[in-house]
Amino acid sequence: MEAYDCIVVGAGIEGSSTAYNLAKNGQTTLLLEQFPLPHSRGSSHGQSRITRMAYGGADYYTDMMKEAYKLWEELEQRSGKILYKKTGLLVVGKAESDLIDGTIQALRKYSVPFTSLDEDALRSKYPMLTYSGVKGVEDHVGGVLFADKALAAFQSEFVKCGGIIRDNEAMTDIFPGDIVTVKTNKGSYRGRNLVLTVGPWATKVLPPLGVHLPLKVVRISVFYWKEKIAGTYGAESFPTFLTASGSGDFDVYGLPSLEYPGLYKLCLHHGPEIDPDKRDMADSNWVLNNMKTFVARHFPMLEPHPAITETCIYTNTPDHDLVLDRHPAWRNIIIGAGFSGHGFKLSPIVGKVLSELVMKKTPSYDMSHFRIDRFQKSSKL
Repeated sequence: MEAYDCIVVGAGIEGSSTAYNLAKNGQTTLLLEQFPLPHSRGSSHGQSRITRMAYGGADYYTDMMKEAYKLWEELEQRSGKILYKKTGLLVVGKAESDLIDGTIQALRKYSVPFTSLDEDALRSKYPMLTYSGVKGVEDHVGGVLFADKALAAFQSEFVKCGGIIRDNEAMTDIFPGDIVTVKTNKGSYRGRNLVLTVGPWATKVLPPLGVHLPLKVVRISVFYWKEKIAGTYGAESFPTFLTASGSGDFDVYGLPSLEYPGLYKLCLHHGPEIDPDKRDMADSNWVLNNMKTFVARHFPMLEPHPAITETCIYTNTPDHDLVLDRHPAWRNIIIGAGFSGHGFKLSPIVGKVLSELVMKKTPSYDMSHFRIDRFQKSSKL
């Protein structure tokens, strides 16, 4: 049985981007997915995600996003699909908060066009919001990524480059070595390298390999709220949205009414901890109650109860930085995990750097923020 240059396990946005980057660089690549594609059981489904340059307190992501925008545009051109809509991004927070100050510093450092809004200017420009004692920052290149189209584009371009996708095929075992053997419920495959981008299932796949990351898997409730007057929060009049409740980091996000006519997407960035194979058993009533209170207080032109509720899964690290690294013992096993609810927009860069690790190239970015051993004090490595 001939060995692939690389086997990628997990065909979410990170694995699909990685597989595409490998195939584009002439690597024979197999992409394995446990569920039939497309599916809604992980973290990459749905129609929309926020994209932004604004990263207060972690400006290395702003640096990465400068190239990510270019790579999204390249994927648009290659696939012939529109994947991004520029709406701008509005960040709202306490005037002296880390969120606001950090956002301004990051945008200024990387010469990203932005506008600061004091409370009066915020109220004047966005009368559909009710806030006091806050400040706004507009990231003018923020917007919406069309998530399902982006995922399909990576996968279709991967196949065009000669890649092979096998979906509805669950991995059952890994046998490390100079040639890695991956067993599934349907067969066995050999690869000179293995990339594991298995989303929330990292909590189950990695420990048998001796990698014990402090990951927390949470279920996010995705709420859609009916506008009292259609178009109030539409993409032509209202940007994507982030805010904080005082902790510094953002914890509520919103996207214009694009997916469902007249319904605005507004969600809490937290949720109950779950087992990904028992995702519907957790109680998330507290999430709904918090968001109903938030809507009543700050979004007066939305109806008080969500019209539609969907779900997504985050796999969070304690510091909310990604894990992009080699296995500490088997250097031909590459791990991408812990995307912490903000990895989708970064996926072109994630795919690029994971493929660089596979091909033994120097990564294009400083990887020190993303190393496995940063958790050494709290892990068994």
